[in-house]
Amino acid sequence: MADAPRIRYVVSGCLAGLACRYDGGSNPCAAVIRLVEEGRAIPACPENLAGLPVPRLPCELAEGSVLSRDGRDLTEDFLRGAQLALRTAQSRGCTAAILKSRSPSCGFGRIYDGTFSRTLCPGEGVWARLLREAGFALFSEEHLPPELGGKGEGKD
Repeated sequence: MADAPRIRYVVSGCLAGLACRYDGGSNPCAAVIRLVEEGRAIPACPENLAGLPVPRLPCELAEGSVLSRDGRDLTEDFLRGAQLALRTAQSRGCTAAILKSRSPSCGFGRIYDGTFSRTLCPGEGVWARLLREAGFALFSEEHLPPELGGKGEGKD
C-alpha cells in the first residue's frame, strides 16, 4: 500500500480557489489547486482566520500598520490571523508556502505601498513575515517551486 502524500505546502486560500479575497473572489492557480487536490498542500487564509468578513474593504500595509481603505487600523486582526495560519501550517508539518503576491498578508518582496494607488514597494505581508521567520521557504503564484515548473523562490 502506498503512503499518503506528505503535506509540504501551506497555500493562500485564494490561490486554491477559495472565495476569501477582500472582494469576495479568488485567484485560482492551477498548480496550487492540483497540490491541494493531491493532498500535498493545505489552504489557509489568515484574514478569514482572523474573522474578517468577505467581502471587506481592501487593506494595505503602511509604515508597519495594516490599514483599510477607510483608514481603520486592522494590524491586530491581521497579526492574529497570521499567527493562527502559521500554527495551522506547523501542526500539519508544512515547510514551504505558496502565497498570493502583493497581499498585505501574503505578499513578499514587493507589496502595495499603502496609498491604494496600486503602487508597489519593497516589503512583506504579515503572514509572509511570520512564515519566513519560522523558516518556511516562500514562493508565490508568480514564482512557483521548481517541482511545479517554476524557477524557485522569488520576489513577487
